[in-house]
Amino acid sequence: MAPRLQLEKAAWRWVETVKPEDIGREHVELSYRVNVPACRRGTCRRNCKGNPNCLVGIGEQAWLGEIDENAFHNIDDPNSERRDKNTFVGLTNLGATCYVNTFLQVWFHNLELRRSLYLCQNPRAQDHNIQLDYEPESICEHLQYLFALLQNSNRRYIDPSGLVKALGLDTGQQQDAQEFSKLFLSLLEDTLSKQKSTTLQNIIQRQFCGQFSYVTVCNQCGRASPLPSRFYELELNIQGHKNLNECITEFLKEEKLDGDNRYFCESCQNKQCATRRIKLHSLPRTLNLQLMRFVFDRTTGHKKKLNTFISFPEQLDMGPFLETPQGSSTCVYELSAVLIHRGVSAYSGHYIAHVKDARTSDWYKFNDEEIEKMEGKKLQLGIEEDIEPLDGFLQRLVDQDNHKFEEWCTEMAEMRRQSVDKGKAKHEEVKELYELLPPYEFVPLEWLKKWLDDSTATKEMDNSLFLCSHGKLHPDKVGEAKRVSMAAAHILYQRYGGGPRLDGSSLCRECVSQRCRVLRLKNQGSSGFLFGEEGYWVGKSSLRSWRQLAMEQLEEDEQETMHGKYGPHLPEDSEEAMKTFNEDILCTHGGLSILETERRLVPSAVWIKVRAYFPKAPEFTQRQLPCGQCLTLEQEEKDNEAVSKMMAQDQKNQLLNLFQEKNRPLLTKWPQGTDTLFIVPMFFVDEWKKFIRRPTKSSPVSSVGNSLLLCPHGGFMFTYESLINGDFQHVALLWPSEWEVISKLFIVDQAISLHCSVDRLPRQVKWVCVVFPELCWECREGFIFQQQRDLREYTQATIYVRKVIEDKAVVKEAAPELNASSSEAEPEEEKEELPKADGEGESDFSQSEDGAKRAKMSDGSAATLSTGAMIMGRSGSIRRSTRHRKLRGEKALIVSASQTLKELKIQIMHAFSVAPFDQNLSIEGKGLTDDSASLGSLGVIPESIVCLKADEPIADYAAMDDVYQGEGCFGCSSEVSI
Repeated sequence: MAPRLQLEKAAWRWVETVKPEDIGREHVELSYRVNVPACRRGTCRRNCKGNPNCLVGIGEQAWLGEIDENAFHNIDDPNSERRDKNTFVGLTNLGATCYVNTFLQVWFHNLELRRSLYLCQNPRAQDHNIQLDYEPESICEHLQYLFALLQNSNRRYIDPSGLVKALGLDTGQQQDAQEFSKLFLSLLEDTLSKQKSTTLQNIIQRQFCGQFSYVTVCNQCGRASPLPSRFYELELNIQGHKNLNECITEFLKEEKLDGDNRYFCESCQNKQCATRRIKLHSLPRTLNLQLMRFVFDRTTGHKKKLNTFISFPEQLDMGPFLETPQGSSTCVYELSAVLIHRGVSAYSGHYIAHVKDARTSDWYKFNDEEIEKMEGKKLQLGIEEDIEPLDGFLQRLVDQDNHKFEEWCTEMAEMRRQSVDKGKAKHEEVKELYELLPPYEFVPLEWLKKWLDDSTATKEMDNSLFLCSHGKLHPDKVGEAKRVSMAAAHILYQRYGGGPRLDGSSLCRECVSQRCRVLRLKNQGSSGFLFGEEGYWVGKSSLRSWRQLAMEQLEEDEQETMHGKYGPHLPEDSEEAMKTFNEDILCTHGGLSILETERRLVPSAVWIKVRAYFPKAPEFTQRQLPCGQCLTLEQEEKDNEAVSKMMAQDQKNQLLNLFQEKNRPLLTKWPQGTDTLFIVPMFFVDEWKKFIRRPTKSSPVSSVGNSLLLCPHGGFMFTYESLINGDFQHVALLWPSEWEVISKLFIVDQAISLHCSVDRLPRQVKWVCVVFPELCWECREGFIFQQQRDLREYTQATIYVRKVIEDKAVVKEAAPELNASSSEAEPEEEKEELPKADGEGESDFSQSEDGAKRAKMSDGSAATLSTGAMIMGRSGSIRRSTRHRKLRGEKALIVSASQTLKELKIQIMHAFSVAPFDQNLSIEGKGLTDDSASLGSLGVIPESIVCLKADEPIADYAAMDDVYQGEGCFGCSSEVSI
């Protein structure tokens, strides 16, 4: 069949030779494509929407060919939810409860814990009617019921929502798995303590509780102070370690208490240096090792995950770590479970559990509902009913749940059978109707598709959307309808209802005539407008697109005929309404626009011809005056711009030196002739300059916000030294005369001034500089502390590694710069020297007895140059460049404060091809040697320059990288149960 566009053109080709008033029945039938040949099955890949007689490719092939009964339903086989023989039962993930499911599986496979829980007394067991649903109340009852279902349920997985709800957990928020383990065991221990049997009361202690003590030994008197404690898990630091033994060794490692961390000795009655360590005294039957993968990041204020590789054995001998040796059999643990966190974030990801079956020693992976036996092990599960017979009450509850499951399976199977029977009946119906398809009546295509699809209940046919304003079938809707025989249409309407019915009398002659006029207009050539000097105003945009606008106007009329009283109308003020011709010269007030360049005059004859297409178009004669309101607004705008220009010129003239940055006062050399300078924020100066440069484009500045430079207590936030060494970029210095002008021109919230005075002492002169308001030391120290902390706790920063070759010129290490840029693409800048103090660097510069430099005066006295918070010193300090000057042989690396020196060495190895143990690293002459120390603790701050001296290199760097990274491990585990 021809493509849809070809069918469209063929249906309306006759309009080239036929006028609207000459349209006959044959033209109407051509427009509705009544006589287009029908398509045969197998000839179309998809349904021909342009052909109303094409009834193939709309879903009938599913009913007219061979039928598969499974196609008649969407119900899964209920037996897929049945537990296979010799398999374990999974747990449903309720949203973000994978961490709960993993622990429940681990505790379920602890046979002694499970057996003990079954023995707990349930006071409601005898009074409960087994015909009613059972709702556990205590945590112990929930675990009993859950474990009983995990053991003997017929289901492939069960729902733990009862226990989760009893614990008050948020199913949409993933919790810290380690904290959940601690809190749940504590809650369970408290619940079991209410049991009458002492054996049951001590289940948790007997299974998971061990003893250790914190022992502190005074270095002065040797007095040992033990602090006994119980533990349910050992929390092991993994950073800087590659195996489990190293983690345990560090956990028990001796810690030195000195400096501010000294220990108060009861014997010495004073703070003394001491040592502290943990001593293990006894171990539980089940040893829980918490690998601390989630640590607090002080920089971000959030937890982060460590992805360090840790290897651990399947058998762990804890004997060497005990303070008092015990029997070998009680100290050797077999690995029984591993909890693994998948994901890079501490606040998201997924937990799974690897658990060893205590009966067969086979390993299984528990991933919520899915359970997978690890390859390489033989599955030989025993009959658990013989090992752990359930209490009669629990077994009845399990039987009751299994009975419900079997009833559900039967119900689903019956629903599948009913769907198949319904599908077979529909199959016969489609075959019957497709045998009666000589085309005579229109029905909706989409309705036919849904009827054939049968995915939803078939509704009655609705033909109202296909109607034009004359109540007949609109020509544009032919592609959305199909023609069927009257007999077939009668059967469909009788069974499903609907309407109105659209037969051969429903073809609309009026709509065909309207479309004929539209198409003939499109085919017309240029109108050949001739423009004169007098006539009517027409928008240039309207003139360029008048033909398109005329087409849109006709199509708008068509839309009205399509919907009419049978469909929705767009309101006249709708955003979707068509624009009228000549609206482009209307102003916002509805008058003639004042923009003369956007319109032109056309002769009266041209306007009359155009107006025939646009009877509602705005009309303006040549004598029509532009909008008076727009003219007034235009004049006001011009006046405002003139005022802004005058204001800017006046402010510029009064503060010319500030604008041109000429003759500016400097802190490094106090200007003579004045004892006071004023301070304003650089932000104010920048915004003011923007207004001066472009007064008509920028808003004028009205106020000076000096409170930006003050702390919450109203004190100044910068010292004299900080202003010289970098903070000066935040402020601008003003002469008193400039401040007087600014105080008159702008609103000032707070004046900030610097005052310099001279103390003349015998043989010395001392300059003292103070600020008003005074410096707030409390806030300043907090600001400095925050700066220093940022330098030690960064998460991503650039440092530079500079390779130094022996017997070559020594390269001086540059001091780290706090705000240096790490971009290699930026141009390098030389250091800029500020003006020196009088006499500095000259031969007559002498040294005073107290070590302070003195400059000889003409009168024989000397001036002491003091430095302090706001004591002005003439130190002639050099302002550092804001960019790092990168030298040859130097490379930039991205690091974080928490990463170790060992990890930095690996980065250097890839950058310089120098093996880690061949690297000698230093900063400002201080060697970096502790591979396990963090960069922050070693003083490696952003923009640091690390010097690298290399020993004789090795060849195989790839192999060395493998050695340095450590051997492969058993995944990223958060807890190890041994």
